[in-house]
This record gives sequence, structure tokens and C-alpha cells, in this order.
Amino acid sequence: MSDTALLVIDVQQSFPHRPYWDAADVPRYLERQQALIDGATARGIPVLQIFHLADSGDFSKESGHVRTLDGVTIAPTRIFEKHRHSAMVGTGLDVWLTEHGIRNLIVSGIRTEQCCETTTRHASDLGFAVTYVAEATLTFPMTDDAGNVHSPEDIRRHTAMVLKDRFARIATVEEALLGDGARA
Repeated sequence: MSDTALLVIDVQQSFPHRPYWDAADVPRYLERQQALIDGATARGIPVLQIFHLADSGDFSKESGHVRTLDGVTIAPTRIFEKHRHSAMVGTGLDVWLTEHGIRNLIVSGIRTEQCCETTTRHASDLGFAVTYVAEATLTFPMTDDAGNVHSPEDIRRHTAMVLKDRFARIATVEEALLGDGARA
């Protein structure tokens, strides 16, 4: 088994039900996310799907939206459920990774600057080598306190900038799938 795993974070049908949902970047994201999932599967890299859960609303199990986002096909090696931004908190993911000899992680999913970035930082602090695939992350426009609107591309670039060489190697889908994935 590979010592690398792909994390597919919060790629769930909950998001289209949120008021900030913006489908403009979705087609490109879906293509890149699917290429990463398919490439990892073809290479024998475990694909770990993480769902975000809340007690109520669109992220609750009762909503029926905690399922794979339409347009993504995935047969995960394992599914984890989280209640925090980091997939490493309270999910057992870190234990599973250690038990399976995983030392390298490839991070993808939704939202770029929230759960994907937080998981990347946390995993790095735990000693995992992380590859962050910004093009296989999705986010939505955000407005700062000064009223400036930041596009999803701006947010992806900023997130990649703050993670690069501190918490992760930044890579394209193709680069992430080369060799041992997350190794720098």
C-alpha cells in the first residue's frame, strides 16, 4: 500500500444549499477534483473522503445533503466525519493514517481557505508531508471588512502563497500524482 493518501474534504451536496454558493468555478473544479480522485485510485493511493457534519441545517445528516457533491464519482477507501474545520480533530483520521503507514497527504476539496487550509496546517504540524492541490479546491467570493470582493481565484492564490514551503508543497493535479505524491 502507498504511504500517501488523498484527502477529499467536504465535497458534499450541503454547499449548493448555502447562500454563498456560486457555481461559476464549479465545472473546472469538478474536472480537476475528479482527475485527482481517478489518478489516485489508478495509482493505488488510498482515497479518504471527509464529510463535515453539524447538528442542524444543511450540514446535518437529517438534511439529506451530507453526501457526495453531484458531479463527483468516488469510491473512497474510508469515510471520516468531522465537526471541526480540521479533518484531523476528533475524526480518528490521524490514527488511521498512522496505522496504515501514511506519511504523505494530498489535500483537495471544499472550501479552499477553511477546511482544506486548516487541515493542511494541522497535518503539517503533526509531521505529515502535505501536498496542497489548489486547483482541486473550491471556494466562493468573499468580501473583506473594507468592502473589497475577493474572487475564488484570489483566495486560492493567497491560500497557496501562505501554505507554500511552510506547511505544504503546492502542486497541480498532475504534479501531485507523480511519484510518491506529497513528497517535496
